[in-house]
Amino acid sequence: MLKQLVRAAIGLAVALASADVGRAQCSGVASTPQLAADCAARSVPANKTAALDATHSYSLAELVDIAEQNNPTARIAWERAKQRAESLGIARSEYFPVLVGIAAFGDSRQINPFPKALIPKGYSMVEAPFAQPEIALDYLLFDFGKRNAKVDAATAQKLAAGANFIQTNQDVAFRVATAYYNLVTAQERLQAARETLKTAETTQDAAEFQLANGRSTMPDVLNARAETAQATFDLESAQGDEMVARVLLTEEIGVEPTPNILIDAQQNTPLPQTLTLSIDGLIDRAILSRPDLAEQAAQIRSAADEVRSARADYLPRITFSASGAQTSLWPTSDSGALGNASQPTWSAQLAIQWRIFDGGARKHALREAESKKREEQDKLVDLHDRATREVWSAYIGFRTAVQKQRAAVALLESASASYDASLETYKYGVRTLVDVVTAQRQLAQARLSSVASRSELFLGAVDLEFVTGNLLRSQPPATSSPRHEDTK
Repeated sequence: MLKQLVRAAIGLAVALASADVGRAQCSGVASTPQLAADCAARSVPANKTAALDATHSYSLAELVDIAEQNNPTARIAWERAKQRAESLGIARSEYFPVLVGIAAFGDSRQINPFPKALIPKGYSMVEAPFAQPEIALDYLLFDFGKRNAKVDAATAQKLAAGANFIQTNQDVAFRVATAYYNLVTAQERLQAARETLKTAETTQDAAEFQLANGRSTMPDVLNARAETAQATFDLESAQGDEMVARVLLTEEIGVEPTPNILIDAQQNTPLPQTLTLSIDGLIDRAILSRPDLAEQAAQIRSAADEVRSARADYLPRITFSASGAQTSLWPTSDSGALGNASQPTWSAQLAIQWRIFDGGARKHALREAESKKREEQDKLVDLHDRATREVWSAYIGFRTAVQKQRAAVALLESASASYDASLETYKYGVRTLVDVVTAQRQLAQARLSSVASRSELFLGAVDLEFVTGNLLRSQPPATSSPRHEDTK
């Protein structure tokens, strides 16, 4: 039992980096914002979401894969990445001419005044049915870089959406991994509660045996029974917590919340114990790999392009327009016969448009764009500082968790030996039941401390991978485990 309490479930970085997960959400190839955006642009999320099999024991990698198919947040990020890719296509389309087909059919009737010397009535009535199929061309030839700025801004937004897509998948994976390890912890707390109940029952049996042989008192037996009742209460509480942890895990993976889920905790996998990178290496990895920083860099690029676009509005636009049609007329007049006509007609125009005055609209638009650029730059500085702070916190937290876990192992071994010795000497009448109960409580606390320290170590390893942007990536994990060490 002692080995089971302190051995780990599978390390998150190894599970997510080596397993074939998240293929439905493009995370299998989304190593860069560009690849993520391209994959999301050409793929469509499956309409049918994955369902749970109540008889299957799920690994962490399988749960992450299900979450990426089901979780609404991941699906929203996918659709937004597709929308940004389509926006880029719209921006690029402005480099091409607009060709419009027009078909006009109509009839008109009008009065034309004429001198009475020519027409006694002083006017003529003309009716002219017509049909005119036409093709019109509108082409922006030159705009001093405005279209280029819009395309660059749309490209930056596409990259930002790709980075956000990766970040969202990492967020989902982190939440699922946290819920997974919380369930593993709840299951081990439940097992520890069962062991504590067995210990309390053993103490109660010893007290009742001593009472039957005249070497104990009824208050001692009642005290032992109270400890058993408390252990039973703690067991029921642990069972409830374990069921709630199951429900929370199903909620995170995006299926209907239910306690009917089994997980493969892989109890024999060693704990992560050491770091593979220094703190400087972890910070460098975070700066290079975190998708939120990549997204913010793309937002700065987009804001700079918006400034270019606003400045281009101060310059003229050169456009070319043309149309060609086949115009057919069948006019009639009450003053005499008119000839029918069906002839090609056309027009062409080269124009220069230059806004001279617009009430300050361009000036304010430029100022707004420049302010937006400065805002995005300040956001990047803040994100950079926050990333560094988060890496430091995760680094310190993991190293602390390693030491606490080692101390918890020693505490558990010491408390177990103390209880065994106290119970043995109590049976021989050397120590009192108070000593046994005290040792029993210390053993129960040591068991919970062991589980808590193991959980803290797991989550510390998870947090390190998350804050350095290494979830769902192929980079080596930031922590390692002594796989051949027999951890007690």
